[in-house]
Amino acid sequence: MTQPRRGRGRPPRDAAAEGPGARERILEAARAEFAERGYDKTSVRGIAKAAGVDAALVHHYFGTKDEVFAAAIEMSFEPALVVPAVLGAGTEGIGERLARYFIGVWENPATRAPLLAIIRSALTHEAAAAVLRGFVLRRLLERIAGELHVPDPTFRAELAASHMIGIAILRYVVRVEPLATADPEDIVRMVAPTLQRYLTEA
Repeated sequence: MTQPRRGRGRPPRDAAAEGPGARERILEAARAEFAERGYDKTSVRGIAKAAGVDAALVHHYFGTKDEVFAAAIEMSFEPALVVPAVLGAGTEGIGERLARYFIGVWENPATRAPLLAIIRSALTHEAAAAVLRGFVLRRLLERIAGELHVPDPTFRAELAASHMIGIAILRYVVRVEPLATADPEDIVRMVAPTLQRYLTEA
């Protein structure tokens, strides 16, 4: 879990007294604000108001809006949990595990709304795209690629990510039929062999 930022000074006394659940409330409020308003119309002040805390406390824990955005992405994807789950059983079946995890995140209503906001924001705002790129590259792809014993592992991991993000855009953002209403298990079954080939074939 990301530790509170210390370089911006302590928040005011009344903000600091918000208690141990303040960080979690800020993250939940940030996800809701980004989902409802998009990246450009969301502000640190608005996040603080929705969380019931002083804006200084948001800066204390996360710093800038970009850093709150990155934390909201991480909260949806939970890389500390998923990367070991995807990689822990070895390369056999890694394509299916990755596809099942990714589709599962999108099918969950609790994580779908903020992810929709993240994808839409990244398509239209360079700052949001940069945050998403940095998160995907550093926290997901580089860790997965580091465990792949194949030529060009980072390139392969990026191909796998591009495949899954393309599905997310067509299914959940643009809602192209029949993909938009296809059974998730059918998507996993069709996509898994391609991901497996990207990630394991020499």
